Amino acid sequence: MTKLTFRLSPRGILVLVGLVIAAIAAAWWWHESSLYQKTENAYVNARIVQVSSLVMGPVVRVDARDNEYVHKSDVLFRIDRRPFEAALAEAEGKLRLAEQGTRQDESDVLAAQADVAQQTAALNNAESQLRRTTELVQRNFMSKQALDDAQARVRTAQAGVEAAKARVAKARAALATSGETTPAVRVAQAEVEKAKLDLEHTVVRAAEEGWITHFDLTAGTVVTPGNPLFAIVVAHSFWVDANFKETELHGVVPGRPATVVVDMYPDHAFHGRVQSLAGGTGAAFSLLPPQNANGNWVKVTQRVPVRISIDDPDPRFPLRVGATATVSVSVR
Repeated sequence: MTKLTFRLSPRGILVLVGLVIAAIAAAWWWHESSLYQKTENAYVNARIVQVSSLVMGPVVRVDARDNEYVHKSDVLFRIDRRPFEAALAEAEGKLRLAEQGTRQDESDVLAAQADVAQQTAALNNAESQLRRTTELVQRNFMSKQALDDAQARVRTAQAGVEAAKARVAKARAALATSGETTPAVRVAQAEVEKAKLDLEHTVVRAAEEGWITHFDLTAGTVVTPGNPLFAIVVAHSFWVDANFKETELHGVVPGRPATVVVDMYPDHAFHGRVQSLAGGTGAAFSLLPPQNANGNWVKVTQRVPVRISIDDPDPRFPLRVGATATVSVSVR
């Protein structure tokens, strides 16, 4: 019997070892790809607060600087307060006039009520005279003309009572007390409160804690309400927008753990979770969405934005808005 013997050359051994390594690598890649969904199309984002003035006026002092870290309520800049102090003084003066007018209205009500009492007494007197005159006319001691005159005086007195009551109603309407405050006083009080708010808004403070960016403000600049002046990147509000292909979303659901490696810190990994998936692809909400209903249609795999939280921020590795990152989401 002939015994067959196979011998491999050193080159053959190297080829065999390479094939084994390649097979192991392929098996590892297949295993890992089944456990994770990964994308390099990811960017760091954060909440950004636009800072603007609520009142119009020239800036007299700037307390902040570009890229400075500020805390909530820190003073950023100040606006000339003198016009607003004058407006507050004027509003307070109008309030005092309105309060004086209220006291005058109360006096008018009292005077009108006294006039009603006077006119009522005159009516009672006229009615008494009418009764006496009626008896005398019936006994032929007075003429019919005297009776007509007495009746006319009663009608005049009745009209006087009605007119006095109308003046009381008018005076009470002008007073229109509500919690001892007239409408005129309430309007004046509102103007005072508005003037105080405007004066308070001459000092602009940071609404959130974070980094100032795009800052270009100097003393003497006239600011207007609602016009953005610069922005604050809010601290502790960072997340990552990862744009996964629509074919890679299997298993990417809210709550799944994720690993984030920001390109500026390649040796440090952040950990987080999937917070939410967008309701459409990025292209669908672009300024010029694709028009697929044409004769030149080419199928292109779209990407869906996925928000990833950063659960372990590290002050040694500060994040920056717009920084690129690589995201891996565990799908099993």
